[in-house]
Amino acid sequence: MEFSTLIKERRSVRAYREAEITHEELLGIVKDATMAPSWKNMQASRCYVVESPEKVAAFREGALPGYNQNSTEKASAYIVTTFVRDTVGFADGKPQTELGNGWGTYDLGLHDAYLVLAARNAGFDTLIMGLRNVDFIRETLSIPEEETIVSVIAVGKRALDPPLRPRKELEKTVKFF
Repeated sequence: MEFSTLIKERRSVRAYREAEITHEELLGIVKDATMAPSWKNMQASRCYVVESPEKVAAFREGALPGYNQNSTEKASAYIVTTFVRDTVGFADGKPQTELGNGWGTYDLGLHDAYLVLAARNAGFDTLIMGLRNVDFIRETLSIPEEETIVSVIAVGKRALDPPLRPRKELEKTVKFF
């Protein structure tokens, strides 16, 4: 798919239909996400993929608040994304800029953008969720303490075609000099 079309077709989908996603399709999506740029190519982003139907259902119930459970009820998989703290933007254990671990969050945002675009390119849709039960997620997926859990991304096939939401005028968000 042409890139401009791909980014215009990607939506935050809040209604999914029953659809299978194979391990190979998920593998391709997360592999594409690893191509995102990162600070000094440190690649501190991590993915935890919940893919079996039984685990998906249990994960949804334990990890998500009610409205996110309802929005992603028929999602095919969940991908939890994290980053390893105190690596990106750090040297000798000290932050190299005032952002500190903000660089890890930044790099993970790039990674997640690649991930949702890769999913759309493979014919799947996504919803990035920031409200989640981190204690349940950390324990269930055995996520190490040195990783910051940032998002849960639902992956599946859209049940509805959500409209493109309005975007601010460029004059409000971009300055040229």
